[in-house]
Amino acid sequence: MNRSTGRRLAAASLAAVVLASAGTACSSSAGTSAADGGSASAGGAYTVWDPYPQFDGASAWAKLLDTCGAQAGVQIKRTAFDTSDLTNKALLAAQQGNSPDVLIVDNPVVSTLAQAGVLTSTKENKVDTSAVSPNLLAAGQSGGETFGTPIGANTLALYYNKAVLTSAGVDVASIKDWASLTAALAKVKASGKKGITFSAIGTEEGSFQFLPWFWGSGAQLTHLDSAQAASALSLWTDWVKQGLAPNSVINNTQTTSWQEFATGEFAFAENGTWQLANAKKAGFEYGVVPVPGMTGGTAPAPTGGEFVTVPVQKKTGRYGVSDKLVSCLTSADNSLATDTTLSYIAPTPAVQDKQAAADPGLKPWIDAVKAAKGRTSDDLGTKYPKISEQLWTSLQAALTGSKSPQAALSAAQSAAAR
Repeated sequence: MNRSTGRRLAAASLAAVVLASAGTACSSSAGTSAADGGSASAGGAYTVWDPYPQFDGASAWAKLLDTCGAQAGVQIKRTAFDTSDLTNKALLAAQQGNSPDVLIVDNPVVSTLAQAGVLTSTKENKVDTSAVSPNLLAAGQSGGETFGTPIGANTLALYYNKAVLTSAGVDVASIKDWASLTAALAKVKASGKKGITFSAIGTEEGSFQFLPWFWGSGAQLTHLDSAQAASALSLWTDWVKQGLAPNSVINNTQTTSWQEFATGEFAFAENGTWQLANAKKAGFEYGVVPVPGMTGGTAPAPTGGEFVTVPVQKKTGRYGVSDKLVSCLTSADNSLATDTTLSYIAPTPAVQDKQAAADPGLKPWIDAVKAAKGRTSDDLGTKYPKISEQLWTSLQAALTGSKSPQAALSAAQSAAAR
């Protein structure tokens, strides 16, 4: 791959891919950063940048970094950034020839950094990805090469309120497709409760939440105006028209959508693994089921979570130690502990089995992750942010009634193709 300075400078225009990660499925949504070391590779020190400012130097995560450094015979200098800030910092560091040795970054950003010449491929850095589930690894692939390995994954599913369903006479096991889900929502509404809440806001969060229904219809992001895509948008639009979903979804973030569910009035909420702690203290019994596909089965939901990558270094001899650090951070034992801390599902089937054995309640999430796919998969790479923007624009147009679902998606496809 050509890694000229010109290409790296051109990468600045690609920083819009940050939209693909901000506020969706990342563990660190905090607006502050906590720096625990320098940002330059020097001497016997190896630098690690991560998007986990919520973990300070005394945290289990920071201690794991130190342990991996000690095993590799080097000192770790760690810097933690907010997720959205990290991408811009990584691009700037690459332009200045001062990249960290190991960079942990949100998965939709990997293809941008790779195409900008910031990252080495696993062929170059020798990171072993053979045990990783292919659907999760795909988020870090671009141009036929793999750039990094996932540290874990999160995704979307449907939380449900057991008491609300019981009072409405709904057996959650009967919900297998869109028709049976819609019928269940109608029963809930008839019982005096509310149906389903989700986020359809005009940002990446809206696209992120719509994707399971979009993909679950059989639609593809390269054809936003397909009949399948229109059926998915019509589903959401009809729910709002029929009062099965509230008008508030138009402005809901994933946080405000969760707050609605936490009132105990709703039967369902589409949300992610990162709400598990909140679910456990919601004050009512809940369950989780994967988002159903249009005609049945589990719909592919988008993956969140980060990749551990190795940026390009002038001194290529550093890659050997970087490989050791990545291998340590993503080993089976360390992956289990880290993913438990982050409320992630592990990226390898072997560790997923350990998670399920330790907490059977994670099985629906493991099933959802097994069916999930990366937003930049299908070799979309840096095309995804533009497609996503048009997708969330179509959601807003259809849900506000300014355009029909088909007209909204036709306009989106035309704009995305320009």
